[in-house]
Amino acid sequence: MTTPTALDRGRTAYREHRFADAVAGLDEADREHGVAASDLEHLAIAAILVGRFEEGIDALTRAHEAYLAEVDIDGATRCAGWLGMQLMDLGDRARAGGWFARAQRLVEQDPDGRPDHGLLFIPEGLAAYYAGDGERAAAAFERAAEFARAFHDADLIALAGLGLGQARIMLGEPDAGLALLDEVMVSVTAGEVSPIPSGIVYCAMLQCCRLAFDVRRAREWTRALDHWCEARPDMVGYTGQCQAQRAALFLLHGAWDDALAAAEEAQERAERGDRDGLYSAWYQHGEILRLRGDLAAAESSYERAARTGYEPQPGLALLRLAEGDATLARSLILGAVERVDPAERRGLLAAVVEIQLGVGDAAAARAAAEELGALSRSSAMPMLQAIAEQSESVVLLAEGDARGALTTSWRAWARWRELDVPYEAARCRVIAARACRALGDEASAAVELAAARVVFVELGARQALAAAEAESAAARPEQAGGLSAREVEVLRFVAAGDTNREIARELYLSEKTVERHLSNIFGKLGLSSRSAATAYAFRHGLAD
Repeated sequence: MTTPTALDRGRTAYREHRFADAVAGLDEADREHGVAASDLEHLAIAAILVGRFEEGIDALTRAHEAYLAEVDIDGATRCAGWLGMQLMDLGDRARAGGWFARAQRLVEQDPDGRPDHGLLFIPEGLAAYYAGDGERAAAAFERAAEFARAFHDADLIALAGLGLGQARIMLGEPDAGLALLDEVMVSVTAGEVSPIPSGIVYCAMLQCCRLAFDVRRAREWTRALDHWCEARPDMVGYTGQCQAQRAALFLLHGAWDDALAAAEEAQERAERGDRDGLYSAWYQHGEILRLRGDLAAAESSYERAARTGYEPQPGLALLRLAEGDATLARSLILGAVERVDPAERRGLLAAVVEIQLGVGDAAAARAAAEELGALSRSSAMPMLQAIAEQSESVVLLAEGDARGALTTSWRAWARWRELDVPYEAARCRVIAARACRALGDEASAAVELAAARVVFVELGARQALAAAEAESAAARPEQAGGLSAREVEVLRFVAAGDTNREIARELYLSEKTVERHLSNIFGKLGLSSRSAATAYAFRHGLAD
């Protein structure tokens, strides 16, 4: 019986998606006696997928040179194009530009065009897309698609279709964009597309679902990505992004312990080699911690996310609002809104509404809520409709229309319940409670708050729970002396004899924020000491 050679083992492992074994076999064969250009290309792909990026770039460079030596211009062009895209993704624009120029020079040798000529339109489309120019991006991706169809190139068809779908979503055509992406996903899940383009498509598809507020598709394609990664157990590339997407879905659907575990797994995978997963891994980690009320740890995670070059918004702005610094929160969120493209902007509008109300600017909150409402009316996505109705309800409440706020918050609650999003559904019940109270219906307000509290306790949403309890404590505004719900909560802890540090720990705030709340309490109540504040709390039934 013949013993398989290192080259045989490497080739077999590559076909079976055992990429670590593929690297071992192909690398050994290459060191022993050299391998063909196609084997070097497969070595490069396998190395990149297991997180050995520099080795992959080196192998891909040698594959390009080997294809030139074999006078295989298509292979050399393909390697040059992928080298450019990998380096562009790394942020090395100078080297990326050099490889794109080399690829362009190669394709120009054939005036009738070559199969991989179309690949060069992908970076052109990406540059336009990230510059916010959806029309120019769509044109470039369409040119790539023409080459892909002419030469029956499955990888290029997938990448061009992905780009077109993303451009359509950017241009405000989410239904058309998602339909294009569904078509691309059919070819990917059927195994027609090679590993790196497949990973790119999977992860980009989930990002598009987020931008389009499409929870159903996000669930379906996250499961598909999960299965794809499980079938390639030693793969590192794309697995960090996969885990981060799982964390986002777990968080949305109330499985917060699972969300935290997935976010931490995403961080580990990203550090091992899935560079594109680094931002999402840390951002989702921050979101979970913020909603659980661990604001200091959340801030640390957002800072880690920001180091990747992307703004951790709206999470960081909402964290500042939770700390009591609404002015800084507004500065952060409005700055982010100005800098992002229209598709990303849609995902920030609900936070704009909440923060503008936090600084008392109901008119600005109304403008953001109306923009959300217009978007929801042009979309069939239930999640976008729920967000728009929830934002509308808090603005109506701020404008004094308690009856309208109550009706709208109930509609939003029903949509969130249908989508199985317990945290947002519970927040809608808090809005309904405030509306009931404004209408003089304290009994219904108490029922709504009690229902919300149950969910917040189950989820471990300490920040929201503390706010709900403060709402209950402030049930009779004449007793609270004009204090906000958060100020009433701080006053209760002062009356219990807690220090600022202890209050900060209990409410997951900074000591500086607690000091600011105390200053506001003293000013509103005309008091000058903690003992006077304690006496006031007991006299007015605000102490435990």
